[in-house]
Amino acid sequence: MTLRPDLALVAGLILPGSRVLDLGCSSGELLAHLIADDGCRGTGVEIDPDSVLAAIAAGVPVIELDLDTELDDFADHSYDVVVLSRTVQTLHRPADVLQQMGRIGEHLIVSVPNFGYWRHRLRLLRGRMPMSREIPHAWYDTPNLRHTTLVELEQLFERLGLVIEKRIVLSPSGRPLRSGDRLYNVVAGSAVYALRAA
Repeated sequence: MTLRPDLALVAGLILPGSRVLDLGCSSGELLAHLIADDGCRGTGVEIDPDSVLAAIAAGVPVIELDLDTELDDFADHSYDVVVLSRTVQTLHRPADVLQQMGRIGEHLIVSVPNFGYWRHRLRLLRGRMPMSREIPHAWYDTPNLRHTTLVELEQLFERLGLVIEKRIVLSPSGRPLRSGDRLYNVVAGSAVYALRAA
């Protein structure tokens, strides 16, 4: 199974045999790979009924829950890794969900599109909402409720006591860039973060 490039990066951050909770797992592609190829045990959480059915069909254990309000159902430290891939921008209460992730798992992985990418900024200057490979929806048809830059997201991590262990910034084509570049907030189309609770 070939994973989407950002999911392949996420999978590479997860140790074989880990207990993984994938929040907003969609069709379960990441978990199916981790279970089949890396001997992981995992659970997906998804709210979209069609995605839940797709994950079940792929053999992924999945629970239908609302991430914004129902993560209390998971015990403290019940997973090694909690993943939130391209989902944080769709949440009503992203800070609460990130705090819950830190309670549930030892390691956290968050990936997000970067609304601060220079082409998005240019599009806004032209009076248009950003659209790209990472943000493929028109403003009236988007699941995105929160529009953040990488710098602002990192400030939220710090405020919540989440320590960035690794930042992988990606070009709009999904190729990793040098994360030490001071302009990462302008040149990155998206990013993947490995975090832990302080």
